[in-house]
Amino acid sequence: MGKISASVELPAAPDKVWAEFSNPNNFEKWLTIHTKWKGEVPAEFSKGAQASEVVTMLGMPNTITWTVDEFEAPSKLAISGTGMAGVKVKFELSVEASGDGSLASIDAEFAGQMIIGALGKAVEKDGKKNLDASLENFKALVA
Repeated sequence: MGKISASVELPAAPDKVWAEFSNPNNFEKWLTIHTKWKGEVPAEFSKGAQASEVVTMLGMPNTITWTVDEFEAPSKLAISGTGMAGVKVKFELSVEASGDGSLASIDAEFAGQMIIGALGKAVEKDGKKNLDASLENFKALVA
């Protein structure tokens, strides 16, 4: 299993950050692994909601059907899903007040028979690079 995390300090109020961070229709604006949604996308997430997304890592697209496990506005969104070859993925997006602004964080876990050994390390490395780039994109979006 691979685990990665990334955080960014933002000069915006937590409510503003949350509105952008938790909106699935904004993922294309900042989330580097987001390729496209398949089918209907909820206007906003809620506990139990589902959506299918094509994500690309290591140059390989994978369709993940996400389920919202936790939705605690304005601070936490946890989603999990399974993609091709039984790859299981969990993402937790969180926002908290920090000084005059906010701290936005993403924690991710990847598991499956394909996510072991050298490939597992490559997924972690690529995932960390993508999370860092995504949060820099997000910072520009909310600035």
